[in-house]
Amino acid sequence: MNNQEVAGSQAVYADLKGKTVLVSGGASGIGEALVRAFAQQGAHVGFVDMAQSQGEQLAAELLAHDHRVEFVHCDVTDEHAYKTAIAHIAHALGPITVLINNAANDVRHSLEDIDSAMFEKLIGVNLKHAFFASQAVVPMMKAAGQGAIINLGSIGWMMASGGYPVYAASKAATHGMTRGLARELGPWHIRVNTLVPGWVMTQKQLALWVDDAARELISRSQCLPGSVQPEHIAHMALFLASDVSAMCSAQNFIVDGGWV
Repeated sequence: MNNQEVAGSQAVYADLKGKTVLVSGGASGIGEALVRAFAQQGAHVGFVDMAQSQGEQLAAELLAHDHRVEFVHCDVTDEHAYKTAIAHIAHALGPITVLINNAANDVRHSLEDIDSAMFEKLIGVNLKHAFFASQAVVPMMKAAGQGAIINLGSIGWMMASGGYPVYAASKAATHGMTRGLARELGPWHIRVNTLVPGWVMTQKQLALWVDDAARELISRSQCLPGSVQPEHIAHMALFLASDVSAMCSAQNFIVDGGWV
């Protein structure tokens, strides 16, 4: 299945039209696929990213096709700046009722590499921003009487993968955060789930990590042939954001070709 076939198979969720969606890390990779997918559904899509030129280019492209999008250049690890960006997006597009905590950095590191400052930095980009973004948007969701928070997890820690222990710890904690928030926010019809990608063939992964040995590992480990594309993750996010998943909360939704 090629990328064009993946994009062409996207379902239509009528209830997403007009909803305001916030995507962190939305300028490239999985985040870009999320922004495009929700814009194509008629959602109002706000997204933030450190990659200013990529974010501006994506926003300009979508605006040229009459989609409602708003990009803010923002470091999600700066809590004040991120909350300011969230407030700006809500003012521009309307109250946020779908939050996708996508931003992360799976930079390789070892136990010996990490000092306290680097530990805090990795926790900040892989976990902390998701908590405080949730805190910022929940009042809007409560006022709306519903909402969906989608936290991006990882199969890496589930597989006991090496090479990024702080990232693995952050993603395991993300799954725990999903469960805790789902219980806390359920009475307001706010659903919280973890979307768990497998090894997704983003440009970053292909450039840095995916060599012949990796391709052989993927082929041997997945039940399904082929590769997981960013669009596959976006398709699951659309389902989890839509009212069609109205009774889904506190769960892991794994999109990995059948690896774990």
